[in-house]
Amino acid sequence: MRWLAKLFYFKILGWQISGNTTFSKNSIKKAVIIAAPHTSWHDFYIGVLLRAVVGVKTNFIGKKELFVFPFGWFFKMLGGAPINRHSNENKVDAIAKLFENHDKFRMTLAPEGTRKKVDIWRTGFYYIAKKANVPIIMFTLDFENKQNKISEPFYPTNNVEADFKYMQNFYKGVKGKISKYS
Repeated sequence: MRWLAKLFYFKILGWQISGNTTFSKNSIKKAVIIAAPHTSWHDFYIGVLLRAVVGVKTNFIGKKELFVFPFGWFFKMLGGAPINRHSNENKVDAIAKLFENHDKFRMTLAPEGTRKKVDIWRTGFYYIAKKANVPIIMFTLDFENKQNKISEPFYPTNNVEADFKYMQNFYKGVKGKISKYS
């Protein structure tokens, strides 16, 4: 299947990869991976193709109601992990436990939390990475240049403001599929 993903990603769609692809060699077993700008449903298949091309299994979280018949097996096969959104448990703590309970867990999400234009990213991913003591890996969804740029692992510090400035700088000038939301 990897050859098919490469055919679609590189030849048919014309995308490129730059930056750190070494985490695909299983050296980074746990990480929070953030993808931005998230502006369209097209981001999903680009991300799925990217993970197949670099040969890394990634995960995502979803409400537990998604993981029942008939689609539950499909979401789990794609790397999905159910989370109970209605429990009294803190969501950051609940997701950090997922990292504890798996030998490999690379959770991918969009820091914006939506496909619409936002001025301020949500912070949950950051606190999950800190709580789980895992790095953040950033990758771009640059539709203008048809490129996914992957960062080196970044470990959050205790300076939230400086960390967010650093991460947002990685995405400077990147245009999503719907550029008015980038």
